[in-house]
Amino acid sequence: MNIHEYQAKALFEACNILVAKGVVIHKLEEIPEALNQISSDRYVVKAQIHAGGRGKGVFVNSLKGGVKIAESKEEASALAREMLGNTLITHQTGPKGRKVNAVYFSELLTIDKEYYLAVLLDSVSSQPVIVVSTEGGMEIEKVAEKTPDKIIKVLIDPSLGLRPFQSRYITYCLGFQGKQASQMSGIINTLYNLFYEKDCSLIEINPLITTLNGDIVALDAKVSFDDNALFRHPDILEMRDLNEENPKEIEASKYSLNYVALDGNIACMVNGAGLAMATMDIIKHYGGNPANFLDIGGGATTQQVTQAFKIILSDSNVKGILVNIFGGIMQCDIIAAGIIEAAKAIKISVPLVVRLEGTNVDIGKKLLEESGIEINSVDSLSEAAKNIIKLVNP
Repeated sequence: MNIHEYQAKALFEACNILVAKGVVIHKLEEIPEALNQISSDRYVVKAQIHAGGRGKGVFVNSLKGGVKIAESKEEASALAREMLGNTLITHQTGPKGRKVNAVYFSELLTIDKEYYLAVLLDSVSSQPVIVVSTEGGMEIEKVAEKTPDKIIKVLIDPSLGLRPFQSRYITYCLGFQGKQASQMSGIINTLYNLFYEKDCSLIEINPLITTLNGDIVALDAKVSFDDNALFRHPDILEMRDLNEENPKEIEASKYSLNYVALDGNIACMVNGAGLAMATMDIIKHYGGNPANFLDIGGGATTQQVTQAFKIILSDSNVKGILVNIFGGIMQCDIIAAGIIEAAKAIKISVPLVVRLEGTNVDIGKKLLEESGIEINSVDSLSEAAKNIIKLVNP
């Protein structure tokens, strides 16, 4: 689960990490009072959406940039009025963009130097890793590509936690000395504790800045949480912004279905994330375009399968469905029963290709054959992909 910048900064403030003074607004009438709360002659006006690249984004009304500097209250107010309710398009939102439902005003600080700091999970070692760089304010991917030596990574053994020598080493690599070194070491330790205690998947500050008076301030903030751990953090769950999520994904989460909407026209229903990725890959390999990632898991019920079909068919872009089940814990006859029940409950008006293999596969195939439903049943994944592509694009 992602949260907005202003919410992430509130978490930082609660942990005594310095952030620029800021106020968020959700309605136009809140603008004057919000600006009066900031003692500054110049302001930063930031559109709040769950996507990066806001500064280089473009609004549909042609306003360029979702992060703007205003030289007066009047200018800050005018910018906020242009942003609020508008749609911001960035390289992460796709061409449809995201509607801006909140705007964040913050004071404009004088920057001495910019740094990059992040805590995340390293997928290779399955350990937390702290990533820092002296090249803050830039896209970290470009830094990694052009000057990889400017990026320092420190893996943290989760059984031991962040050790004092590790935070000192990171601080030294960034060039901090004296009082700033102590302050930076404290920030690193605080962020790691926040990452661990709140079951975060990512904490990123870009840039983390030093000011002319020597303070270290989080100028931006991005925090994401492990969805599977949210039951432990009702306070974090309250920060969830459903306006930033796809309605079909929200509906799927109610039935413990892992669903991600994509831009293609071939829907996929699969058990297991790895198999789902392989299914999407082979559809692309043969020239098709997946409409979604849908993992029904290893223990789906007939009701979950039926709801999965309803969610798939609610997407008007879907022109065909590929069901790919490898029965282990998830038995093939359960999937077959779900398909049959779904066909009774809702009209499956698009081509349906089903590939079943594994536990109770013969029972599952027999149920489908005797159901009277128009189904293209195949034995291999390659055959399934070719068939659904041919049916969708005759």
